[in-house]
Amino acid sequence: MSRTALRICPLCEATCGLTLSIEGTRVTGARGDREDVFSKGFICPKGACFGAVDGDPDRLCTPLVRVDGRLREASWQEAFDAVAAGLRPVVERYGADSVGVVLGNPNVHTVAGALYPQVLLAALRTRSLFTASTVDQMPKHVSSGLLFGDANAIPVPDLDHTGHLLLIGANPLESNGSLCTAPDFPGRLKALRARGGRLIVVDPRRTRTAKLADRHLAIRPGTDALLLAAMVTVLFEEGLTDLGHLAPHVRDVDELREAVRDFTPEAVAGACDVDADVIRTLARELAAAPTAAVYARIGSCTVPHGTLASWLVDVLNILTGNLDRPGGALFPQAATDRTPRPAGPGHGFALGRWRSRVRHLPEAKGELPLSALAEEIDTPTDEGEPVRALIAVAANPVLSAPDGDRLDRALDSLDFMVSVDPYLNETSRHAHVVLPPPPPSQSPHHDFAFNTLAVRNQVRYSRAAVPLEPGRMAESEILARLILAATGMHGTDPGAVDAMVIDRTLGKAVRDENSPVHGRAPEELAARLTGDTGPERRLDMMLRLGPYGDGFGARPDGLTLAELLAHPHGIDLGPLRPRLPQPLKTRSGKVELLPGPIAADLPRLRQALGERPEGLVLVGRRHLRSNNSWMHNVPALTGGSNRCTLHIHPEDAARLGVRDGADVRVKGAGGEVVAPAEVTDGVRPGVVSLPHGWGHDRPGTRLSHAASGPGVNVNQLLDGSMLDPLSGNAVLNGIPVQLTASL
Repeated sequence: MSRTALRICPLCEATCGLTLSIEGTRVTGARGDREDVFSKGFICPKGACFGAVDGDPDRLCTPLVRVDGRLREASWQEAFDAVAAGLRPVVERYGADSVGVVLGNPNVHTVAGALYPQVLLAALRTRSLFTASTVDQMPKHVSSGLLFGDANAIPVPDLDHTGHLLLIGANPLESNGSLCTAPDFPGRLKALRARGGRLIVVDPRRTRTAKLADRHLAIRPGTDALLLAAMVTVLFEEGLTDLGHLAPHVRDVDELREAVRDFTPEAVAGACDVDADVIRTLARELAAAPTAAVYARIGSCTVPHGTLASWLVDVLNILTGNLDRPGGALFPQAATDRTPRPAGPGHGFALGRWRSRVRHLPEAKGELPLSALAEEIDTPTDEGEPVRALIAVAANPVLSAPDGDRLDRALDSLDFMVSVDPYLNETSRHAHVVLPPPPPSQSPHHDFAFNTLAVRNQVRYSRAAVPLEPGRMAESEILARLILAATGMHGTDPGAVDAMVIDRTLGKAVRDENSPVHGRAPEELAARLTGDTGPERRLDMMLRLGPYGDGFGARPDGLTLAELLAHPHGIDLGPLRPRLPQPLKTRSGKVELLPGPIAADLPRLRQALGERPEGLVLVGRRHLRSNNSWMHNVPALTGGSNRCTLHIHPEDAARLGVRDGADVRVKGAGGEVVAPAEVTDGVRPGVVSLPHGWGHDRPGTRLSHAASGPGVNVNQLLDGSMLDPLSGNAVLNGIPVQLTASL
């Protein structure tokens, strides 16, 4: 029997609405949902291949348990019995920090991944948390925390209304956008230019996005912070700052002026390899534009000065008066955000509340650097126990973290490991228990994280398009049972986890004088919740308590789950609007333009003024049909130009004797790989590029298609020692490498 069903795509940050074609229980096709309030029918190749991703025959259907050294299929009861038997003795003998938790990027793409890991961490009370954030966007969280007092208060460019966009280290025509949720990012950039706006792209590669730009600056990798600091200096030197409506909410402007005075365009030009006159023009055009926004992404984060670059992006938006105004960069307001508190001083943001055991690396946002995971497992010290057990949820750090070979060996030495993953991949193959969630068609979807980064306020929810297959377990139940097994409550009804969260959340809400339910009885509120499952009841609660919610009857026309279900294509909540000073949670209650940790790191940036790389440096690259290491097992998404090749400029190729298509040995501090060369002038001289997420050649996996064209793991070129000191983010771009042409 044929039918259609609506589904929000979970395969990248764009969150496009899909219309799925379904035959029985199999997804046979996907097209864009033209009535979706946000994406309006846009679809990319990943979304079009939803059915192939969903029906991948290598997806695990049943749990795996290691017996006599080998993984074998087991029942769910056996699997959770093994989890409880494996984890609890480690906690009881060595303490909570001996259990590490690794959370991968796919967690923010699922309902369960958004709702349960924080409950697990709170219940375990472990400080050994490692996530994909520290190989991606942690510098932006840290800079936002220091500027605004909230690590999750990340302004996004108002793409649909800006007249000038300066885009740094981002390639949204391939990535579909990141920390800026915008279906049809390419179309929005074309619309910007069509209405007379300007697009400036700063990137060492001539990406598809750069080709669309009015101006492309092929900057030397890793020098974004110097370029941005010089632009700030020009604004001060030439009297181009204009805070406008921001003036009452900003402090430390004079201190900032003094702090950056050494970073003139002439001083940074040599290091950036960008002419001083061009830098001055960039600053002047930004200041002169009626509306403008600066937006930077992973290329500016995964470098030695990632936090400083992320900070300077917002500094430029602030000094030109473009923060928190239409056409500039604004703070989204998601439907599941907490009820906005009154403006005023907050608790602020702290770094380094604890440190890693081996290198004493500071935590950021409650996390330790993913680059430190291997050493925290394999290196004994006198300062506490190493990580002896690991819980990995949707994570593949053997490919995504530096020095995968070392991590490979370290994982093999663990007392116990459990992996929640649909595949037996390069990381989960080490697990003692593998718990496979169902395919996305059999799960509900709501974007908790990405709606807080969306370029338009909206809310959408899609229930599972296909019933849960017999023998499968919902991801929410898997994670709830994992929480219970890990915390000594194995065998308890998994619904108790949701009930506990609801009870605690409502209890806190009724005590909050700013809450719409202040003073009411939690039991009465809980009885009003609707939804078929625990996660739906929690979503209903969050919607009702949120900024657009009905307040459990206090605002009768407000949002509820029932109202959302009545609008299957979503509910439009309007354009982004100015919100300051309400989002600020700094101790001063203002934007703190020159936070102490930032000021203390500026001398390191001054040292970079005199640095010039010797030889070649490596950068990564994105592809429209990939999302990290996720989809390389889907044939339709790995052919054509989506290949793991080394991009090298013709001048460098000629100098080194590298032939197009021939193998090249690439050596870095952490190891070496061999990849075919692709000679192209799309990368600037002195720079080579390899994509991230490949290297599917390790034994013991069940990724048949990925293994047939494995590519190489670019992160194996790193030894994990290069980090941005403020955020702990791995330095993945601008790293020195040596090339040897094949004979």
